[in-house]
Amino acid sequence: MQQHSSSVNGKPQVPCFFIFGDSLADSGNNNLLDSLAKVNYTPYGIDFPGGATGRFTNGRTTIDVLSGIRKESGRQLGARISMDRQLKNHKITISRIADILGKKRAKKHVHKSLHSGVKKWLAKKYLSKCLYSVGMGSNDYINNYFLPQYHDTSKKFTTEQYAEALIKQYSQQIKKLHKYGARKVVLVGVGLIGCTPTATSAGTIGSACVDIMNLAALQFNQRLVSLVDQLNSNLTNAKFIYINSFEMGSGDPAAAGFKVSNVGCCAVNEVGQCKFDQNPCKNRSEYVFWDGFHPTEALNQITAIRSYCSAINPADTYPMDISHLAKLKFNHRVAAY
Repeated sequence: MQQHSSSVNGKPQVPCFFIFGDSLADSGNNNLLDSLAKVNYTPYGIDFPGGATGRFTNGRTTIDVLSGIRKESGRQLGARISMDRQLKNHKITISRIADILGKKRAKKHVHKSLHSGVKKWLAKKYLSKCLYSVGMGSNDYINNYFLPQYHDTSKKFTTEQYAEALIKQYSQQIKKLHKYGARKVVLVGVGLIGCTPTATSAGTIGSACVDIMNLAALQFNQRLVSLVDQLNSNLTNAKFIYINSFEMGSGDPAAAGFKVSNVGCCAVNEVGQCKFDQNPCKNRSEYVFWDGFHPTEALNQITAIRSYCSAINPADTYPMDISHLAKLKFNHRVAAY
């Protein structure tokens, strides 16, 4: 881990930012779901201006949606929003964008009505400037493969086979997102899931972390990098990049100013979330983890900065960082009507 003094601030480089993800990304979308996996209570949000909004941390996070690649991931916790469901929701959003842009265009051409093809073109032209962040996979291991009491995937697949199955499904979902108009796409890798407090509390067989879980994450990430190469080769009117969360989590936490990395800042319940209305640690900036799974705002800030600019450690992103991705421009054919 590395600490940086800079921060991701300044004028917005893109007109819109669409986010797909799991609990690492949630900002409260699951508050109304019938699920144990919701955190709209204190001490969550203790350092966030809006309080306990549903973010799985003490303060800020950069991503907003609860999900998994496989539909069943996390079902033992109750209702959830799978990646496929998120794509359906996004398609509805695109239709609304098309209608809004169509009405604006029609006002400039009062004697012409805009057919649906023109509206779709306007929407895709707009979406080509937007940034898309997709962070999937963690849930499919933590709340699926490594929970054999609820799921049989570890009996059906080796870790290698499971990574292949996930990437095959993930590939189709990302291609669908591209079909809907995504052109600047950030694919976030799986982090060191074997080093979370919940994982290590179950035993590590002499290691600092649960090695088999980290190996599974690494196997998934290796295939995700290959998928990025494949997408960039086959879909030349778009750009896909990989965020190396695994690399960012490696190294000595003390080098980034952290003093505690083996337990979370709050006392946790049976599902690894903070106990309701309990006082968390006071020195939150010194903790890597907030609860049994999720990072503190302090770590989220470092991850965001390194994802945005990988100048200090080029291995953080591939083949470019978010700051360069945001600047790319893609041409579209002029629509006739």
